[in-house]
Amino acid sequence: MTDGKTLRLDCPAPAKLNLFLHVVGRRTDGYHLLQTVFRLVDFSDQLSYILRQDGVVKLQSPIPGVPEDKDLCVRAARLLQQESGISSGVDICLEKRIPMGGGLGGGSSDAATTLLALNRLWGLNWTRNRLMELGLKLGADVPVFVFGDNAFAEGIGEKLSAIVLPPAWYLVLTPPAQVPTVQVFGSKELTRNTIPIKIPPFSVEHGHNDLEPVVCRLYPEVARHLDWLKQLDSPRMAAMTGSGACVFAEFATELAASAALAQLPSDMSGFVARGLDRHPLRNFVEQ
Repeated sequence: MTDGKTLRLDCPAPAKLNLFLHVVGRRTDGYHLLQTVFRLVDFSDQLSYILRQDGVVKLQSPIPGVPEDKDLCVRAARLLQQESGISSGVDICLEKRIPMGGGLGGGSSDAATTLLALNRLWGLNWTRNRLMELGLKLGADVPVFVFGDNAFAEGIGEKLSAIVLPPAWYLVLTPPAQVPTVQVFGSKELTRNTIPIKIPPFSVEHGHNDLEPVVCRLYPEVARHLDWLKQLDSPRMAAMTGSGACVFAEFATELAASAALAQLPSDMSGFVARGLDRHPLRNFVEQ
């Protein structure tokens, strides 16, 4: 991950799946109260960070259609720079693999990896909690990637408890749609009164995604891809992740997940990913 001179870091930014997502209420400020389980998977964006001494933060691989100052990597770097008072800068190279607008947390993961990497590259030695608090300013899903463990999340997604999940492999399908999260949470049809569960105990397989019916009604392609997963014989569960559009099925073995992928119709696309026990950069922060 480093060239040994602390001048460059090469780091992964893994995707996540929401194994369930319950909307249990709504705050007076409009934010929704959630309960969810985040599962990290080994399908990742790849980022490189090269130290600059002139204070400039530059994205060397901009995403088409995304202004540089709106990119979450750049925003994370500049926010950390501002809050720490560091005079160093960085060149950021991003190899994007995680689909945008798919509910896999790609942008949030990129931001978290940026905070973790620059905390080391710039020699800041911030604590994990401090980085998580900063990450929350960038988005509700950023803290879980800094947290570094699979987690049960509450609040707006920021109250995290580490959990141990069984080994699993996932077939993730990527419908041709980008689902605006604001649209889904703003829907009048969204159920917001799911009875809260307690940890422990709970069963991931018995959870559900309250956003799924709304998204499937608005985006028929999401519904079609999810229906295809649900007709398979061997998955332990099939659901939508986050606010979509991606859907997934969980399997006990790589062989079973790969066999399901081999059956995929030609007009659908997807990939197989292994469930991770923890974030690859979990040890970047000691505290």
